[in-house]
Amino acid sequence: MSAGQIDTLLDLWAATLIQYDDSPPFASHRDLYDTIDSMPLGDVAWESFSMSYKGVKPAENVPPWMKATYEVWFRDPRLLIHNILANPDFDGEIEYTPYRDYDDNNQRCFKKIFSSDWAWTQADKIAEDPEMHGSTFVPLIVGSDKTTVSVATGHTEYHPLYLSIGNVFNSVQCAHRNSLVLVGFLMIPTTTKEHADDVDFRNFRRQLFHSSLANIFKSLKKNMTTPDVVCCPDGHYRRVIYGLGPYIADYPEQVLLSGIVTGWCPKCLNNRNAVDEHTNLLVQELQHKQLWYEYGIVGDVMPFTNDFARADIHELLSLDLLHQIIKGTFKDHLIDWVGEYLEHMHGLRHFPEGRGFSQWTGNDSKALMKVYLPAIRGHVPQDIIRAFSAFLDFCYIVRCEALTEDDLVQLQDALDCFHQYREVFKTTGVRLTFSLPHQHSLQHYARMIRLFGAPNSLCSSITESKHIKAVKEPWCHSSRYKALGQMLLTNQRLDKIAAAHSDFEARGHPQSLSDDDDDDDDEALIMPQEPPIQIQVNEPHHQTTEGEAVDIINRPTVEAHVELAAKPISGGACDVPTLTLALGLPEFPALIQQFLYDQLHLNNHEHAAFDPATAPAFMGRVVIYSSAAASFYAPSDLSSTGGMRREHIRATTSWRGGPAQNDYVFISMNDECAVVQWFSYVTDSHDPDTGMYIVTPSTNDNGTPDVSIIHIDCIFRAAHLIPVYGNNFIPREITLHNSHNMFRAFYINKYADHHAFEIG
Repeated sequence: MSAGQIDTLLDLWAATLIQYDDSPPFASHRDLYDTIDSMPLGDVAWESFSMSYKGVKPAENVPPWMKATYEVWFRDPRLLIHNILANPDFDGEIEYTPYRDYDDNNQRCFKKIFSSDWAWTQADKIAEDPEMHGSTFVPLIVGSDKTTVSVATGHTEYHPLYLSIGNVFNSVQCAHRNSLVLVGFLMIPTTTKEHADDVDFRNFRRQLFHSSLANIFKSLKKNMTTPDVVCCPDGHYRRVIYGLGPYIADYPEQVLLSGIVTGWCPKCLNNRNAVDEHTNLLVQELQHKQLWYEYGIVGDVMPFTNDFARADIHELLSLDLLHQIIKGTFKDHLIDWVGEYLEHMHGLRHFPEGRGFSQWTGNDSKALMKVYLPAIRGHVPQDIIRAFSAFLDFCYIVRCEALTEDDLVQLQDALDCFHQYREVFKTTGVRLTFSLPHQHSLQHYARMIRLFGAPNSLCSSITESKHIKAVKEPWCHSSRYKALGQMLLTNQRLDKIAAAHSDFEARGHPQSLSDDDDDDDDEALIMPQEPPIQIQVNEPHHQTTEGEAVDIINRPTVEAHVELAAKPISGGACDVPTLTLALGLPEFPALIQQFLYDQLHLNNHEHAAFDPATAPAFMGRVVIYSSAAASFYAPSDLSSTGGMRREHIRATTSWRGGPAQNDYVFISMNDECAVVQWFSYVTDSHDPDTGMYIVTPSTNDNGTPDVSIIHIDCIFRAAHLIPVYGNNFIPREITLHNSHNMFRAFYINKYADHHAFEIG
């Protein structure tokens, strides 16, 4: 909100208080800003240091970058960590001791950083020094990524640096709470076009980057070997030892961090042949030219981690689900390869109904993942389908919130199958080689999961989401002139407000309006006794970045729970005969009898067989609901810190003035009131190519649809069915609204989300 808007709001507020002889708490926007600036909570001042080129300069025509001074703004990471650790919001959601986790089958389970091998090994190394005994290990999670805030007006770029700690739970990291903070802005050196490819300039950029990181984190260096005393979320003081932990970065940033040549692997230094020698030894023993061409190492730069204890950048570079798997292997490789195959083999070039993307986002790629496989089956070779199926299995397994040893075996099996079937792209002439960094990185996932736990909390999507609040929105609210200083102040004020909010809640002050809204929802969901049972389902207040109608709810963890809408539809049928005609189900009265009979004998397993002549008949009023909400435990998907997620299930003759919407659902058979049409499995096993079950609408012996009435508690969650399209092209008359009636077989889409993958 701009200063002018704040003043207008305060004036309106003041006008409403005149009759009470009162005034707002702030006189103007300046008064509000001064109050925020005076708050001590969350206050970490911005600092800066300057760097410039100190090497040999030419006698004439000195390049501009050699004469420039580069100013780096940052905040003391040690004080930022103190604020994170002191945040009472994280009480009960933070760990102090590495451990090894096992499931009920005595299998090792990898979830959080503190359950990983790396944290365990770090604790062993720390314990070797008696002076550090009794200290809590606090690993830093660091991330940096360039982002563009303006393309049309000067291509303005920033290079923010973020910081978190590995002690907080993965669910807190994924929920984008205040565990990830802005540390500083790294410089992006520029020069004239004629000097852009100069070797000295490229080396200077690398050295500036590493020197800046080393200087920013130098305040932590002492306490990597000597304990620091800090206040923790539970209010207790502890001795802590810091250490550099996973570094979140995309591939260009990883190349810069690890000091390798583009195209090589920052983990194993593998391009054509793997090498085992350590980078430092290679730099000492070999010439720069040999390092560059034979080992892919930039010999002029040593990683900043060399200045810190127990740190190896090649080990600490984290997995990157967004760029390595979703955008990289899936979108940039496999999707493009299929397009090339179709163009080469079938001459397909133009898709008149297709969507044009100027730039694919991660959410665009995730949405395409859900539906792509059935769409191409019948138009590409079987091996391409199996390659996609294996890759999607790999993708969905690795994105789970926790992985066991069995999961890692399945992960490796999926990767082996993918490597086997992707050879079809060579045999069809689409690809000559698979020497691609993103695809090569897949072979490191099993090892890295053992080292650092589930990778969903170390993905670059977390830092990219932070760009919005830390960089893009502050830039938009600035004057655009010398915007960085205004952005620094905005971030400092936002951190203070967040810290004050946490402090108020810890002291028992009323929660925010957004929290009150959630509480109102909870109360509205209570089931009244009269009239007939009604349970409210609320339209989602927030939509996910994928645009789905899904709510993130903070509630006790349950496997699944379904609630009907708050109000029935208006003008609907009110008696059984009318509803029988509306549904076109002559057997509807008998179905009600069967349902009531089953409900009356739920606990009597030896009751007599159902007899319509003696079973109770329902003659009362019928209330129709067009929607319900299914709440279920899905921690691997976008959910609350407790892992709960809510989606809406609809059965309506018209959705927002358009065609009808009738959703599919998974049914839990633990209990046997909704009218449903049943589907049956074509075979008892998954389709061998797509890995998905195929179902078809069930019919009775006389050919009529198999329809039943079930208890609402039997509904587990919504299901996503995709037609088995076959080998022919789809007529344009078929839409998503009538496809159910146009096709006779459907895939149960296990790639709709991670929860569907687990149960499908």
